[in-house]
Amino acid sequence: MNILLIGSGGREHALACALAASPLCEALYAAPGNPGIAEVATCVNAADPVACAVEHAVDLVVVGPEAPLVDGLADRVRAAGIAVFGPSAAAARLEGSKGFMKDLAARCGVPTAAYARFADYDDAAAYIRTRGAPVVVKADGLAAGKGVVVAQTVDEALAAARAALCEGAFGASGAEVVVEDCLVGEEVSFFALCDGRTVRAFGSAQDHKRVGEGDTGPNTGGMGAYSPARVMTPALEARVMDRIVRPTVEGLAAMGAPFVGVLFAGLMVDPAGEPWLIEFNVRFGDPECQVLLPRLRGDLAEIVDATARGQLDAVDFGWSDEAALTVVMASKGYPNAPEKGSVIRGLERVEGAQVLHAGTVRDASGSLVAAGGRVLNVTATGPDVATAQHRAYAAVDQIDWPGGFCRRDIGWRAA
Repeated sequence: MNILLIGSGGREHALACALAASPLCEALYAAPGNPGIAEVATCVNAADPVACAVEHAVDLVVVGPEAPLVDGLADRVRAAGIAVFGPSAAAARLEGSKGFMKDLAARCGVPTAAYARFADYDDAAAYIRTRGAPVVVKADGLAAGKGVVVAQTVDEALAAARAALCEGAFGASGAEVVVEDCLVGEEVSFFALCDGRTVRAFGSAQDHKRVGEGDTGPNTGGMGAYSPARVMTPALEARVMDRIVRPTVEGLAAMGAPFVGVLFAGLMVDPAGEPWLIEFNVRFGDPECQVLLPRLRGDLAEIVDATARGQLDAVDFGWSDEAALTVVMASKGYPNAPEKGSVIRGLERVEGAQVLHAGTVRDASGSLVAAGGRVLNVTATGPDVATAQHRAYAAVDQIDWPGGFCRRDIGWRAA
């Protein structure tokens, strides 16, 4: 079959490699792709992805990032009679509106932090002063991973609410905020596939959000991850499916918005071992996807196609027992002011790991240069997290990129 992959980051490079390896994949197109994806797919400039899919006789569209899903791309693809891996705009509100997600969770009895929604700053400020700190302030809409503040003081929370509601820091995405209690425990990324009827667990990972070693410094889009998450036992997985994932999927279906695609639950596992929902995303995590797929023994193209066509119960996942770990290499200055344009060399020398492109371009001379904050993902596997960690960092050290940096402790909790 012909497949069109939407996106240009490290997540999409991981997806492209797995899709291209499938014997079912006759042709793989990527819009817009990146220099790494171009090695396994044909990159196309598609202002209109639906027209692009029709032009190339695409049988399946796989949507990587969240913004096109929230904007209704999956609906438009389905209307053109083409199978698509990704939820409708109605179901994608789980990520597009944090207020919608919290309200649905409350209606479905999903365990999540106490919260309130505000469009008025004075009302939000009064609530924050009543709840005290620590407290979490979230812009309601998509904010490129920058709309969440875990405030350690009341003043910090007030400043976050003011920035969103009064100063327009996040534009329309911050016209409303969610203020919620701060959960305590260990964070886990949990994934499930759903074809509109059937829902199945699809692995776990643990992301490292803060920029500095020991989980210090500002939050980022993710500095690395490993899989499987050490706290995700079979018993905990069953509780997550029963208490969080299935009630949410059933709640969406009851609203007339059946979920098709991958449901990503950001969880907090409390000291008693109970899972609490932090947030839902409606696509694979980045960089979690980069450690899930190396452990997948099933055929990804077959799996996502079956999911898109309502046949998820007919495919086998076949997970490896090995661990996978990815290290994000970022441009100096990230996450505040990443430096762009620095030359990257030596990728051809890397052994024992997979290097995925997350934010690269070719300059006029053909050199590979940094074009964003998170630029490369270096992923390795091993019989345990410590071995995968050692192999990943050995590969990092083979890359010649003075303009980049990385955390040196990815996987430290498990390794």
